[in-house]
Amino acid sequence: MIRALALSLSVLALAVQAAPEQIAPANCVVAEQGWAEAALQRSLSAPLGLPPVPHPADNPPTRAKIELGRKLFFDRRLSINKTMSCAMCHVPEQGFANWELATAVGVEGRSVNRNAPTLINVGYLSPLFHDGRDVALETQFVSPMTARNEMANPSIGHVVALLGRLPDYRDLFADAFGAGPSLDRIGQALGAYQRTLVAGDSPFDRWYFGGDEAALGADAQQGFALFTGKAGCAGCHTLGDRDALFTDQLFHDTGYGRLRAAQRDNPPETVPVQVAPGVVHNLDFARVLSVSARRDPDLGRYAVTEDPADRWTFRTPGLRNLAVTPPYMHDGGFSTLAQVIDFYDRGGRPHPAQDPAIRPLGLDAGEKRALEAFLLSLTSDGLGCLVGAARTQPPDNH
Repeated sequence: MIRALALSLSVLALAVQAAPEQIAPANCVVAEQGWAEAALQRSLSAPLGLPPVPHPADNPPTRAKIELGRKLFFDRRLSINKTMSCAMCHVPEQGFANWELATAVGVEGRSVNRNAPTLINVGYLSPLFHDGRDVALETQFVSPMTARNEMANPSIGHVVALLGRLPDYRDLFADAFGAGPSLDRIGQALGAYQRTLVAGDSPFDRWYFGGDEAALGADAQQGFALFTGKAGCAGCHTLGDRDALFTDQLFHDTGYGRLRAAQRDNPPETVPVQVAPGVVHNLDFARVLSVSARRDPDLGRYAVTEDPADRWTFRTPGLRNLAVTPPYMHDGGFSTLAQVIDFYDRGGRPHPAQDPAIRPLGLDAGEKRALEAFLLSLTSDGLGCLVGAARTQPPDNH
């Protein structure tokens, strides 16, 4: 455990120091409705700035599926030693992401190479994961539940059998499906719940799609002009006339993967580690590495396709709610939006295979601040409602 956790700490990048306040849960349940009914209606809606949530034809959402999916999402008993749940890496109060670690930590402190992405608006995405190795929420859960460095179950059949033995799931599966636990039913319930994590209606949405000229400040408006113009961000972080996911859902080599590989091969002498808010120690990196597992290179999409053209490419992330989902990049290497903007302003880490859209931007300090102001304006109202719904019941830890 110590060997794996140490390297995760070494790449912390002071994420805690940069993180905003946790999202406070709010009771936003519509009168006469329970939280699950409100969540169901949310998953069937199209909030300002977003299209309707796409639901698979063979998995229409129901209140019973959502209630079951929420319970599965928070249940630590579904890991090999009953310590880890989906919500341990996708923390509701932290934007359904994780601020404390640049890269996730699984069972017994085993390190994961990548940052835990937010699940807010995940229902709009396909493919999933930073490398696109799965295409649907109904099957995505198998990977983290069986990965040795995540929930570490020996097989997904082990999880199905476990659920069949837990009496508190008997009625929930019967209500949702009229049958007991199975691989497909687990995935359908988790998918139905995650598609309720919808959040649009940001200040930008009210300005751009709602026509409210007072909703967005002048600095953020300037930032949007840069985003779609000089900076060229909208080439990959796309938006349409009626809605915007801020991702083309394609894979690009921005130079960041190669940058991190170079840093891995040429480590610094010391690394900052935050041990408490505002308390940072610069540790000798050789000492950290001596008690750490060696981090393998991350070649991104190539690990899925084994196509040389996919080396160092990663899926374009959406940009909504960035203010509440640090740290950034596929491995959490940047703790602030300013660092991300600086990276792209420099033109990434130029090399022959880098996407030609990544180029030096020549932004001055004021333009960088304006661009950040625009990105901050993508924070949705109602995030507290998602947290409140998630925390309607205590998790199952026994």
